[in-house]
Amino acid sequence: MATANSLLPTAGWLRRFGERLRTLWFTKLLGITGAMALFFVAYFWLLNHPQSRPTVMPLIALDALVPFAPAALPLYLSLWIYVSLVPSLLIERRDLASWGAAATGLSVLGLGIFLVWPTAVPAAVVDWSRHPSFTLLKSADASGNACPSLHVAFAVFSAGWLERLLRQMHSGPLVRVLNWLWCLGILYSTIATRQHVAIDVLAGTVLGGFAAAVHLRFFQPDNCAAVGTTQR
Repeated sequence: MATANSLLPTAGWLRRFGERLRTLWFTKLLGITGAMALFFVAYFWLLNHPQSRPTVMPLIALDALVPFAPAALPLYLSLWIYVSLVPSLLIERRDLASWGAAATGLSVLGLGIFLVWPTAVPAAVVDWSRHPSFTLLKSADASGNACPSLHVAFAVFSAGWLERLLRQMHSGPLVRVLNWLWCLGILYSTIATRQHVAIDVLAGTVLGGFAAAVHLRFFQPDNCAAVGTTQR
């Protein structure tokens, strides 16, 4: 039977975590910022220039089980912190390049689907004037580019990577469970904020899971023990 101590991170885990964040930090900062900027340029161009009339995604039983929850908005927005964790914790340039290539492939595949098959979420029965915190989100991110949800796909992709990295860092089961709970929370928030419907989430889960499984099957991130030998 597992004891409380066996569930907690090992001694020195936070130190290794901090060392990883500091390694190549400027390269990571430029790379993450640049990659997100390029992604959003392509994403919003497709959002505003659909090549055909978008298909409105249908609701299923799961949608009725998840009520609208304004409090889920911070969890929804936390994806951008969550996604940034993986490259921030890598310690070798080849690992960063490989992660970048996989993330680019996932983006191209998802955006390619939006190009040939534009989709949109149905209008939610919500009085948005009563929820001013959603004003910026609704004005910037319209209802298009719905299926598969790339918000979900990148959350699942990142969760798989973080599971591998946290195991290497000997974080303990508790931290790894929190990783998956954060991922599940993001998936929940995409429906609870009415940014997506359940079919979008399911399709995004398949896409992100497939990308993570294929990439991690053929690529092994360097062990955390190599931190001390990495050039900063």
